[in-house]
Amino acid sequence: MIEVIGAGLAGSEAAYFLAEHGATVALVEMKPKKFTPAHTDERLCELVCSNSLKSDDVYGNACGLLKEEMRRLGSVTMAAAEMARVPAGGALAVDREKFSAYVTEKLRSHPNITVVSREQTELPARGIVATGPLTSDALSAAIAKRYGSALCFYDASAPIVLAESVDLSKTFVKDRYGRGTGDYLNCPLTREEYEKFVLALVAAERADLHEFEKGEIFEGCMPVEVMAARGMDTLRFGTFKPVGLTLEDGTRPYAVLQLRRENAAGTSLGLVGCQTNLKFGEQRRVFGMIPALAHAEFERYGVMHRNTFLRSPQILNADFSAKDAPMLFFAGQMTGVEGYVESAASGLLAGIHLWRKLNGQTPVVPSAATVMGALSRYIAAPNGDFQPMNANYGVLAGGFEGVRDKKERRRLIAARALEEIERFKGEILG
Repeated sequence: MIEVIGAGLAGSEAAYFLAEHGATVALVEMKPKKFTPAHTDERLCELVCSNSLKSDDVYGNACGLLKEEMRRLGSVTMAAAEMARVPAGGALAVDREKFSAYVTEKLRSHPNITVVSREQTELPARGIVATGPLTSDALSAAIAKRYGSALCFYDASAPIVLAESVDLSKTFVKDRYGRGTGDYLNCPLTREEYEKFVLALVAAERADLHEFEKGEIFEGCMPVEVMAARGMDTLRFGTFKPVGLTLEDGTRPYAVLQLRRENAAGTSLGLVGCQTNLKFGEQRRVFGMIPALAHAEFERYGVMHRNTFLRSPQILNADFSAKDAPMLFFAGQMTGVEGYVESAASGLLAGIHLWRKLNGQTPVVPSAATVMGALSRYIAAPNGDFQPMNANYGVLAGGFEGVRDKKERRRLIAARALEEIERFKGEILG
């Protein structure tokens, strides 16, 4: 029996692929006996926010391309996302509860999978460790004992408010540049309202501030108050930018906070780009300065927590196996891929590579022209300043530099990647 430790997106992908291809899997998950600071649901494959799966544009966005690569390899999380999809313009947003319920049912009902509820405290002799960026202290200690110190950065999530508590008279429905089906609720601010908000945000009291002054915050998860401290207009040119959003009279607000549905019913709304480490009372006070949120009821406050990841170039091969133990694999954000989709992709790949080894075959890493292959190589390439990496065009193999039109160049990159992923699929599955 093969052990897969952790039933987040990466562990779920790995376990499902192995089971679908005949392996007997023990999926070890410490919930519901023990929870991390970021998770509250007993179900497997839990998401923290609805729009975690980012763009669905296959031919214009690297993460959209990555999702299509995964679909072609039979990804269970991509199937779940399609079933649980909620409108979000060009993004793949999902109802978190439906998403987790779908994957949980697939895993618990699979004849080749046994879900074991316990905390793992040691590394398995063979299997896949996919315990995520909040790996328990005991297992983290076991990893550190074997491989030395792990790196760490800090991750933040945004508040969620009850939709019925938002003052709709001070909002307007529109997607940026009209791309979508009215999926975002916009909260406009005048210059005076915006500047008062920014000043209050910067001055607000933060939770455990001393821990987060270490400079280890990952740029992609920067708390909104840290961004605001960089300058009065930083948010207005970023998260709160009004570009592409106009009022009925054709004018453009000075700044705009967007709210996005967190479930299919639209009863919960997330504050887009407002990851925060403010104390809960401060979140109520400061975000309540936005006119539409003056009486908002918070269903979940933003939180910040430590994420750990390995010095993967020193520890892992491009097939996600440990250099000192060819039957021990790691997957998910702990390997240094950043993001839910990227984590799920690494789990799918780890499952594929382990399955091939179990059958006496040599692992085959996807082409560097694919996003999956590029990320695989990134986590294993020598790098003295290794940091987490999202799906992006920069990590993909070169080519098409002579094509000046960016849209056409990206279309060609995507077409090449999908050809390569089909070739990879044929090689591993026949």
